[in-house]
Amino acid sequence: MADAASQVLLGSGLTILSQPLMYVKVLIQVGYEPLPPTIGRNIFGRQVCQLPGLFSYAQHIASIDGKRGLFTGLTPRLCSGVLGTVVHGKVLQESGPGSVPKEGSSSFDQVIKETTREMIARSAATLITHPFHVITLRSMVQFIGRESKYCGLYDSIVTIYREEGILGFFAGLIPRLLGDIISLWLCNSLAYLVNTYALDSGVSTMNEMKSYSQAVTGFFASMLTYPFVLVSNLMAVNNCGLAGGCPPYSPVYMSWIDCWCSLQKEGNMSRGNSLFFRKVPFGKTYCCDLRMLI
Repeated sequence: MADAASQVLLGSGLTILSQPLMYVKVLIQVGYEPLPPTIGRNIFGRQVCQLPGLFSYAQHIASIDGKRGLFTGLTPRLCSGVLGTVVHGKVLQESGPGSVPKEGSSSFDQVIKETTREMIARSAATLITHPFHVITLRSMVQFIGRESKYCGLYDSIVTIYREEGILGFFAGLIPRLLGDIISLWLCNSLAYLVNTYALDSGVSTMNEMKSYSQAVTGFFASMLTYPFVLVSNLMAVNNCGLAGGCPPYSPVYMSWIDCWCSLQKEGNMSRGNSLFFRKVPFGKTYCCDLRMLI
């Protein structure tokens, strides 16, 4: 019980701290670029015309809504985080304790069992908390059109149910679930391969090395599955009555597959993945003095 409470408190703290970052990320994902490009340098030191990064974008939001505005959508996101942690823990508890590896055993069957167990718990948590995720995204995106349609948690629930029914609460759920599942299996499978075949079991810091490999493979898996995150977020706000979910910021998509194909055709599958060294996205035109690049 104490462990669950500490996890909830830690998760809530991290959610609060990362809220401005997520806010900026979501607005970039839907294609909202209120600031013109500036002359800067890429990671190779070459002068390029690039879009402002996280801090400039956050400063722009704060100049309009104040610093408090950077925490728009925090309440439903906190609800999602707390509920997700509880559901995840309960499902793991109901599925029984994880199997303890025997001495000298590193069977891939064990990895499959543990990953399946974790997949079920994560999927259940995602399914239960997705309505709060949708409300969070929409409350952020309404910054673009300066709407006030999704301001309170209760009013947002009523609005979505009245306009879209139950299915409105699960907009973008399928790509989000697929991304989570693929990322989990990639991470655990790659970590198993690295720990089994690349690391010497005689190293004294083996446990520490394995934890590092888990972190690295997790980062690699999240990078590969980022398009699912992008598509899920776009579908959650697509055609919901907000300016940010309609052209020119976002086309009206028939399905998440249509959204995927459209982004892939435009070369925008990684839009919002980086908050620094940002290149001008496809289809956007800015007045940038190219003479400054010479």
